[in-house]
Amino acid sequence: MTRAFVFPGQGSQFIGMGKDLAENFVEARDVFQEVDDTLSQKLSAMMFDGEESDLNLTENTQPALMAMSMAVINILQKQGDIQLEEHCAFVAGHSLGEYAALTSAGTIALADTARLLKLRGTSMQKAVPVGVGSMAAILGLDFDVVAQIAQDAAGDQICTAANDNSDGQVVVSGHKEAVERAVALATERGARKAIILAVSAPFHCDLMAPAAETMTPALAETTFNAPVVPVVANVTAAKESDPETLKKLLIEQITGTVRWRESVLYMRDQGVTEMVEIGAGKVLSGLARRIDRSIACESVGTVEQIENLIKKLKG
Repeated sequence: MTRAFVFPGQGSQFIGMGKDLAENFVEARDVFQEVDDTLSQKLSAMMFDGEESDLNLTENTQPALMAMSMAVINILQKQGDIQLEEHCAFVAGHSLGEYAALTSAGTIALADTARLLKLRGTSMQKAVPVGVGSMAAILGLDFDVVAQIAQDAAGDQICTAANDNSDGQVVVSGHKEAVERAVALATERGARKAIILAVSAPFHCDLMAPAAETMTPALAETTFNAPVVPVVANVTAAKESDPETLKKLLIEQITGTVRWRESVLYMRDQGVTEMVEIGAGKVLSGLARRIDRSIACESVGTVEQIENLIKKLKG
């Protein structure tokens, strides 16, 4: 069985995530403390017992979800002696999850990732004034159909197919009015459901260009090592291992489409039969099942799930 470790993105966060890990594993506490210290912020306290409205601010959500995933990885590595290169063929992450994937594979140091994601979240929020942009989920139509709908809806504004999540689940992003037109068009053209999402900014479209400009020098100044296992990148939906290429793709990812459906199919075609979702929630496991039910999926984010995975991998 060939395995991939995958890392969730925005929307998987919840109050209380990681609390049981911190209470049971020094390896988790070490990760949360390092992120807190790096950001000069009690992010872990917000994660464990804070207000949902604070955690849902993208500048907090992004480093928080990464910290949760890396706490699980640190426990697996140090408690379970689970080394990625021995137990998985690929890593991949959905949007901000790609940063966790890169960190797990040794490409970026934890503190650098925390700083990058704090900046990424802040710059993405600042890129577009509140109320100017929007996103919507289109259910029941294929990606190519939704991409055409987005193009038809754009007019002289921006509207793009931003997330290709699974068969029949595509997210569009852009100017508020254009996204609303896309919702109406999708309904007319047979979508099962088309709903405006409660998000703070229109991610993964050209409106995010100012954030890409901000992230370019920050990434240029950050040390990237070659990953110990290949990373399947959002932008290319293919394996990448060159550090400079990975930096470039992280910049392109900010305005580019998250090609998650294609990424999962690519890993399947490379022989992956099992995907382990590392961190908060079960969103990616659900998407993988919709993309190809033959892929075995499990989510690993609790004490019990981590212990069970260690037992399974150590035989």
